[in-house]
Amino acid sequence: MNRPVTSGSLVMSDTARTDGENLISIVIPMRDEADAVEPLLDGCRAAAGALGPYEICVTDDGSKDGTGRALRDYGAAYPELCLTIVTLPRSAGQSAAIHEAVCASRGRIICTLDGDGQNPPTEIAKLLEPFSAAGASDTLGLVAGQRVKRNDGLSKRLASKFANAIRGTILGDRTRDAGCGLKAFRRDAFLGLPYFDHMHRFLPALFARDGWEVAHVDVAHAPRLSGRSKYNNLQRAFVGITDLLGVAWLIRRRKCLRRAEVEIRRGGARGAAT
Repeated sequence: MNRPVTSGSLVMSDTARTDGENLISIVIPMRDEADAVEPLLDGCRAAAGALGPYEICVTDDGSKDGTGRALRDYGAAYPELCLTIVTLPRSAGQSAAIHEAVCASRGRIICTLDGDGQNPPTEIAKLLEPFSAAGASDTLGLVAGQRVKRNDGLSKRLASKFANAIRGTILGDRTRDAGCGLKAFRRDAFLGLPYFDHMHRFLPALFARDGWEVAHVDVAHAPRLSGRSKYNNLQRAFVGITDLLGVAWLIRRRKCLRRAEVEIRRGGARGAAT
């Protein structure tokens, strides 16, 4: 459950480099979604531009349809955009794609959305608001979006509703839509979570396990701009059962302290010769 080891490349355009404390990092995993690159990044620029300094970190998760080329072309067309492209040589899955982009990001708060265009960037402000609201708790770790009026087929909606009910019963995460790609969270808290494939489906439970508060906001859901679903309902069910049991085990073995609560004091002269 360590940080995923992947061999790939990273391209950064950072003419807008700024202090990470105030930087918003928008993280997007993409796989075979070349047609969505321009409208999705246009939407991110329009939405985030009014919120303060930001960067966009996209992982090309082993795409074979020209997604990587489309991303590089977009960066070249907008050289002022702070765009980071992480390229994986083969598909490693959505959790790995998100994790690699978060590792490459520099902001204190991360916003994630799926690369197919079904998560409208206009909802980013809703995710960030709880972190900056008056009286915001310093223990708030995650704001999870929950889709309303989903633009998916009936079978997928029913399967998702059933899976969320089972997950909520076993994990007690109080989240009706853990699979929504729209989320905002503290970067350091996320990187402190145990890493495993498909962890992105269990973030509310994992953040709560580490003692962080989890908030929920309702968000919109749009028709898919590009690509197709990477799993069918049967595949989701099979993978989900295995992961659910693993996460339940992790919760039972939860930490007693958050990293920020641990005091470390060093004595002796720093840098003394030995």
